[in-house]
Amino acid sequence: MPPQWEQVDLKDLTADETAVLASIEREKIPKHIACIMDGNGRWAKTRSKERIFGHRIARNAVRQVVDTCHRLGVEYLTLYTFSSENWRRPRAEVTALMQLLKDTLSREKGPLNESNVRLRIFGNVDELPNHVKREAEDSERLMRQNTGLNLNLAINYGGRAEIIQAVRDLADQVASGSLQPDQITEESLSGRLFTGGMPDPELLIRTGGEQRISNFLLWQLAYTELWVTPTLWPDFTRLMLLTAIGDYQERNRRFGGL
Repeated sequence: MPPQWEQVDLKDLTADETAVLASIEREKIPKHIACIMDGNGRWAKTRSKERIFGHRIARNAVRQVVDTCHRLGVEYLTLYTFSSENWRRPRAEVTALMQLLKDTLSREKGPLNESNVRLRIFGNVDELPNHVKREAEDSERLMRQNTGLNLNLAINYGGRAEIIQAVRDLADQVASGSLQPDQITEESLSGRLFTGGMPDPELLIRTGGEQRISNFLLWQLAYTELWVTPTLWPDFTRLMLLTAIGDYQERNRRFGGL
């Protein structure tokens, strides 16, 4: 095994995981990976369970992805946790999802903090139920000074709304006279997004087989490599994550050039 992977504990890897890991080049690991975690409800339905059961089981896949990204040295991991459109789902499911989110943050913030993970919540947090909002703020506060993996949870998030808010911020500056219209640049708009100061995702993973980005990081995904799998999120594994990273490393990223 190449020495650059000494930080990865190989004792708990399967033979297949070890083989894929051996082919991955450390210097080409994406700095920022984003995930659309789709298929929880369908996964539960195939097992004659309520949709919320799939969301509960899906936490195992989240743990694997967070742990693996942390150990591989990925700098940023952004997970599409709850979209601004998800409020349209049945009230009972939304209520259960909010409680699950609160309970998961409460349970996981200690281990995440011990692993030096920094947590950030993206989206309109003010519209979340108070008990969820308080837990999100407490969890962020606990991990604010950490210097390891930056774990971003997109909660009550919509890409269009994010861009509109950034444009409004710029418009306010123009109206106040502190910014001229010809001073508005890609960089100035990017800096007002939730991901301001972060690199754009190099790799987007979408489970569940759908071929769309679902209002997720619309600005940031301009040149992101997409990796789509029919696997439903609760069945997503560390091996699949390693495979996605390996596939990403084989691509020729031209950014519009030759």
